[in-house]
Amino acid sequence: MSSNSWWHNVVPRGFQKKSAEEETKQPRQDARADKSNDEQHWVKCPQTNEILPRDDVEAAHWVTPSGFHMRIGPEPRFKSLFDSKWLNIPLPKVAQDPLRFKDDKKYIDRLKGARAKTNREDCMAAAHGRIGGQKAVVLVQDFDFMGGSLGMAAGEAFITAAEIAVKRSAALVVVTASGGARMQEGVLSLMQMPRTTIAIQQLREAGLPYIVILTDPTSGGVTASYAMLGDVQIAEPGAMIAFSGPRVIESTIRQKLPEGFQRAEYLLEKGMIDKVVRRGEMREVVGQILSVLMAKRASAVVEAEPELPLPEPAPVRETRRERTAMKQSRAKAAE
Repeated sequence: MSSNSWWHNVVPRGFQKKSAEEETKQPRQDARADKSNDEQHWVKCPQTNEILPRDDVEAAHWVTPSGFHMRIGPEPRFKSLFDSKWLNIPLPKVAQDPLRFKDDKKYIDRLKGARAKTNREDCMAAAHGRIGGQKAVVLVQDFDFMGGSLGMAAGEAFITAAEIAVKRSAALVVVTASGGARMQEGVLSLMQMPRTTIAIQQLREAGLPYIVILTDPTSGGVTASYAMLGDVQIAEPGAMIAFSGPRVIESTIRQKLPEGFQRAEYLLEKGMIDKVVRRGEMREVVGQILSVLMAKRASAVVEAEPELPLPEPAPVRETRRERTAMKQSRAKAAE
């Protein structure tokens, strides 16, 4: 009898230590695979920590029952804004890593990682279609791509969207989500602030609306440029809209900030934005605004159309005095 035979008699088989041979037969389950599988079916509300069916949250435009607006990418944003169909706009490519920037990681490697994560070239995506029956070009920032930071590619995307809006006589709707300027591009990033401002001016000269939808978060150089230059400023509920973050401000002024400071509702109360709109109502609200702003444009287009040819002028009737004067002039000519 072996020394541990009593153990086998007392402890159930399921609690006994498996041999190395048995462990090799049953591979360990990957926890990451479990997590990935769970994310395909369930979503956790960041506000209440409630676990929700993913299909239900997606059907609600990624707004949880508590009213929390989750961050979404360009494709869900296009789906929630456009009436039905839309066409993607190809965006120009720019020089990569012109400054050969490196901190703890090369900038070019950060770009590769962001592209692998989001499956897009940079943080901007653009499309054109109709909102509320009105022609519109929509430009969306993807926060998942390096925090939606403003760089040369984003600047070129903005200018391209504005130019296409002018060519199509369409409104430009920009959905912002950014941490600010992209530090890896230095002054080249900061140059995009005046460039986008000039593009907005071209829209205004063409008499076309420019609407900004501020989402969480919008900050830094984006807030200091095109995000706050809209004809109408709309924000999603609870969106943080700022230049510097609250912790930076508190550490600088050494004071406690008011409740809800830099949130959409606080900024609406202070008059910095025009309206706070839930995501599910955004298409209807933007469509109503465009119907008003584009109505003026539609009348201007009608006035600019070539006029119809004027009718031939009616023959002028000669008076008796004019006929007598004409006869006298002819007689003198004959002499």
